[in-house]
Amino acid sequence: MKKRVLLFAATTGYQVRSFADAAARLEIDLALATDRCHILDDPWGDHAVPVSFDDTPVDVDALKQRGPFDGVVAVGDRPAVVAAQAAWSMGLRFSPPGAVRAAKSKFLARERFKKAGLLTPAYRLLEDGVEPTRYPSVLKPIGLSASRGVIRVDNRAEFVTALARIRALLDHETDRSIQVEDFIPGREFALEGLVTGGRLQVLALFDKPDPLDGPFFEETIYLTPSREPAAVQDAIVETTQRAVAALGLTHGPVHAEMRVNQAGVWMLEIAARPIGGLCSRVLKFDPEASLEEVILRHAIGEDVSEYRLASGAHGVMMIPIPRAGVYTGINGLDLARATAGIEDVVISAKEGQMMVPLPEGASYLGFIFARGGTSQQVDAALRECHSMLEFKLVTSLPVVS
Repeated sequence: MKKRVLLFAATTGYQVRSFADAAARLEIDLALATDRCHILDDPWGDHAVPVSFDDTPVDVDALKQRGPFDGVVAVGDRPAVVAAQAAWSMGLRFSPPGAVRAAKSKFLARERFKKAGLLTPAYRLLEDGVEPTRYPSVLKPIGLSASRGVIRVDNRAEFVTALARIRALLDHETDRSIQVEDFIPGREFALEGLVTGGRLQVLALFDKPDPLDGPFFEETIYLTPSREPAAVQDAIVETTQRAVAALGLTHGPVHAEMRVNQAGVWMLEIAARPIGGLCSRVLKFDPEASLEEVILRHAIGEDVSEYRLASGAHGVMMIPIPRAGVYTGINGLDLARATAGIEDVVISAKEGQMMVPLPEGASYLGFIFARGGTSQQVDAALRECHSMLEFKLVTSLPVVS
């Protein structure tokens, strides 16, 4: 009998198709639970179970009707919280709901990291009429992810402007809490891993070669393997394991981000889900498998400890939005795709779509994927490819009479 996995993902998530393709290759039945209207009768034709990703109880009975399931996977921070509740209600492998909720919350995560003795910047929830005690500081909306609304401020004037900007962004959000914390200087990294019984298995350690010093924190290039000395990489892995334990994460994929400076490794966050967007395509493993295949095997209880990152260097660029505007097309795409070392260029923006950069925006123009012998070669290929792309963004569309 085929194994069956329940996937929690947002309707607009990039990775649903990747998991569906991986499940088909593994001959696993994949059931989708997503945040669509429960009134409409299967509007997308995928037989998905409608669920709410707000802080509401999960209708486990509705989910069980699509089972029984052998595993649960989540894509995205909010879906992960709901997936944890459902998994534990059905007796399936997943991290505890309290641990996943703490991982999602910038404040609760800081609380647990500090209690565990990890390097932690000074932080607190922002109260009306109170500003940072020192600068530079970083303002972070508690309920948002992917660097949305995260702004560095270097003085009181910048603080006042940034606070107004963030509050406008949170106008329609349920959680309007804002955290202020000391800015952490240093180089930034990301770690992709799996947790089994509380133990971390590292799948990839990414360098982020572009400085992320603010005022906004838009990520661009990820490169693996890391070019850092072994001692630095070991320290990152050790700190990530301590942070996993501090949060109480026990089973499933994790995506961790951290900064390193002379003081050591500072954990920024650990998400109880895999890397977002289309970025997972950059990872290929030996024995031959995609990240989604490894995650699905892990979800159904298989031993995946033998999987290692494929040889060579791998890189992805999340193409930043240079300015707000309506996307109307692109020049240079064929030439860019022909760049040595480039595996693919995927433009995710749709013609007529309004593109908004950070801190208000939550998307990218697309993704560039590269492979090569060294991380330096991959880095150069990504930058050369990006330089050939000319995105057409207009502030207003012509009126058709």
